[in-house]
Formats: sequence, C-alpha cells, structure tokens
Amino acid sequence: MASSPPIPEPLWAELSPAARAAVLTLVSTLEARIAALEARLNQNSSNSSIPPSANPPHAKPAPPKTPSGRPKGGQVGHPKAERVLLPPDVIVPLKPTRCRCCRHRLGGDDPEPLVHQVHEIPQIRPHVTEYRRHRLQCPECGTLTTAELPVEVDGGFGPRTQAVVALLGGSCRLGKRAISQVLADVCGMSISPAAVCALERKTAAALEPIAAEALTYTRSQPANVDETGWMEGVDRAWLWVAVTSLVTAFLIRLTRGRAAYDDLAGGSSSIKTTDRYGVYTHLQADQRPVCWAHLRRDFQAMIDRNNAGSKVGEELLIHADILFDQWNRVRDGTLTRRGFWSHYGSYLQAEVRALLDLGTKCGCLKTAGVCREILAVEASLWTFARVDGVEPTNNAAERALRHAVCWRKTSYRTDSEGGSRFVERILTVIASCRQQKRNVLSFLCDAVLAARAGTKPPSLLPQGA
Repeated sequence: MASSPPIPEPLWAELSPAARAAVLTLVSTLEARIAALEARLNQNSSNSSIPPSANPPHAKPAPPKTPSGRPKGGQVGHPKAERVLLPPDVIVPLKPTRCRCCRHRLGGDDPEPLVHQVHEIPQIRPHVTEYRRHRLQCPECGTLTTAELPVEVDGGFGPRTQAVVALLGGSCRLGKRAISQVLADVCGMSISPAAVCALERKTAAALEPIAAEALTYTRSQPANVDETGWMEGVDRAWLWVAVTSLVTAFLIRLTRGRAAYDDLAGGSSSIKTTDRYGVYTHLQADQRPVCWAHLRRDFQAMIDRNNAGSKVGEELLIHADILFDQWNRVRDGTLTRRGFWSHYGSYLQAEVRALLDLGTKCGCLKTAGVCREILAVEASLWTFARVDGVEPTNNAAERALRHAVCWRKTSYRTDSEGGSRFVERILTVIASCRQQKRNVLSFLCDAVLAARAGTKPPSLLPQGA
C-alpha cells in the first residue's frame, strides 16, 4: 500500500480507518493496472510474440551488429548464384574475322566457345481444343442423341490452367479478380473470378488424398507445431501447422483448443516442439521441447518492465544468449550435441532454474508469474539437447506460417469451409514441395491429371517413407 496519503491531508484526516484502507487499496489496484497497461503499450517484437512488421513507432530498434570487417556480398566458400544454362532453341555462332592486335585474317572454330544465353518468355496464347458434339437423330424412333463430353474435359479449362490458377492463388497470394486479370494479360485467356473459384474447389478436391497422406506422415515424425489466427466467413478460426524435415501439413479449424491440436497430431507420441500455449500442457516433457526464442522474448520483457524483476530478466537473457551462441557451434559442426550438454547444458540448467526460482520471489507480479509458468515446464526446456534432430526453437513452424499470414493480411479470410480446405491443402503442397526442391506447378499438374483420370495421385512423402 502507499505510505503517504493519496489525497490532501485535511481530507485524509477526516476519513475513517476503513475508508483510508479502501482508498489505499484502490490506489494500489490502479497503480498495478497502469503498470500493466504501460507494459502492454511497450510490447514489441523483441519482448513479445508481436511480429516485427507490427512494431509500434516507439519500439526500440535492434542494436547495431558489430562490423565483421568482411566485404559486402558473397563470402569465401559461399556457393555462387549462377544462372542455369538451358538447352538452346537457336544457336548464333559469333566469330571474329580479324586479329584485334595485328588485324590478320582469322579462321577455324573454337572447340569451347564462351556461351552467353538470352532467356526470353515466348508469347503465350491459349491452346484451344474444340469438341464438336454431334447430335444425331435415330432413323428408327426419331430420338435425338448428343455425344457425351469426355469426363476429363468437363468444365472448359484444362489441367494445366487449373494448376496455374491454384499456384497464382496459393503461392503468389493473388485474389480471384487478380488471377483473372493476370491470365488475360499474360495468356490472353478469358476466365471470370467465378470460374477461378470453381477451379480452386476442384483443386481442393484433387489435393484431398495428398494432403491427408502428408498429415498422417507429419503425425508420426518429430515436428514443430504452431498456430495463427484466421477467419472463415464471420467465424473466428485458426490455421495450424506441423513442420517436419521434408513435409509440412496445414489445417484450418474453428477452435484453438485441444480438439484442433488432436486433429493435427492425431494422438501421436512423437516429439512436437511448441511454445508454452496451454493446449500443449498435456504432452509429456520428453515429447514437448519448449521454444527458447519465446523464452528469450519473455526475458527481454522482464527487463523492459524496469522494476524489481528486471535484474532477473537480465541474468536470464545472458544465459539464453550463451545457449544460442554455443548451439550455433552444434549447427556448424564444431561442437557435438553431447559436447554441448556436457560442457554447457547441465551448468545452464542449474543456473536458469536458480534464476527462475529467484524470479518467483521478486517484487513484480508479472515476472513472478512468468517464472512460475516456465518452471512448470522446466523439464521441457532441455529436451532439444538430448534428442537428435530437435532444435531449441520453434522457428521452423513460425517461418512456415509467415507466407500464410501475409496471404491472410491481403485476403482477410476464407468465405466458406470449402475455401478453408483449398487454403490448407494448397499450403501443404507448396511448403512440402519447397522443402523437397520439387516444382510446385508440375506437382499440381500431376495431381489434377490424376484426379480427372481417376488414377493414383502423386505423393508428397519422401522416397522410402
């Protein structure tokens, strides 16, 4: 409680002891509320889950990096980014006729001439196949019979057009009208926004078994899991993701609760790296590594509150930075996972536990609560150091969601359940193909062709899985 009267002394003296106690309690409550609002106002990407793009104008800029002394551009050992030479359609030989020094006439051939290629996109025009359905009258009964269209050409657009529409929407994040305009400008093809919607629905149906197979695979593998907000019509929804080393699966559900997680994980006992969101608390410590990138932001938030818990935050942040510095050596192969644990892990574990215990007793209620929350999952903080293939952060899932978040900001929502199915399935295909360095358009073409022909669809699973 406040030690000095919060109102003028003459008025304070007239108050009864009960009234004074009530005033002091109210003042303490309001001071705590003001502190909480100021902390919320000061949130940014360094001390919360706010993305850098949403930083407020007053957010502290990232500290400048220490100059490395190296020149700009590619460094020694970095693979050169060279344009791939393609098989030429036209070869134009260029030969000098005279010596550039003495002007003597030259002849012959260079067995290894220098190659300079010019890549050009040819003019694109639709390839139109016209089906002429004859109507013939029966000479016996007079009935008029019309020839049926082949099943695979129903709808008026070919499989490659359908695949390109899906790619422009899911990978390039274009809206229905923009896709229509691009196809008109680039390909000279007339296609309405309504036709774009119809093709996306067909693509979603074609990708259903492919996405289901990918989801089943991610359930059985160690994965990074995360979720972000979405909208389906007027309903609040969430986009969930599970990222393995070679396959990524997305789901959109109308809940952020346990039911949505169970749809994603399917009751699997494989390791799932997560943040500290409450829906993951049922997982065992050895099944749920907790993200240290989130922890580091929490430690920075303790410092930024500038109160009794700031010192604990500073010490915890130092230990988190030690962890990341040494883990970079594990990534580059100069330190083994076992070596990390034997030299740094046990020390860091003991120090972090002691600091969190100290934080629960500091004078800041918010910091104390965060420290108790972290201590409740303390065993999960160190799973990454003991299990091969597990990273100390959930960054893989956050990176996988970034493309979808950018799409959400321009499209705002999916209008229906069917739209959500298209989004989750096309995102699954795009992310998994990128991980495996497969051509997305070629995969989509194969999927659409298989669906139209009723044959086995292509698979996103790595070979041998």
